Amino acid sequence: MGIFNSKYLKPIKNIYVIVLVVFVVWMLFFDAHSWLFHHELNQDIDELEYQKEHYRNEMAKDDKAIKELSTEEGIERTARENYYMKKPSEDIYIIEYEDSLVKQKQDE
Repeated sequence: MGIFNSKYLKPIKNIYVIVLVVFVVWMLFFDAHSWLFHHELNQDIDELEYQKEHYRNEMAKDDKAIKELSTEEGIERTARENYYMKKPSEDIYIIEYEDSLVKQKQDE
């Protein structure tokens, strides 16, 4: 009988404390609007915000490329640099250094 009358067990025997503990546990873990569910949703929102910013940056790069390719000089420069095209009366010599090869691998 001494164990059941302990001063540490008196709050546990109170019905309001029991109901409160059950309610808190239920709301944190088991409910449809639980803290765990909201935590997962917040992580998803953060990931989507990161993707949104990434795609905005990609759109800005694409807009810059479109502006560059809208001029005749931009088209010619892109064709010469990226596709190694030349005019019929030209000879092109491509010189690659080891430093530039390492940089290209890092860019890809």
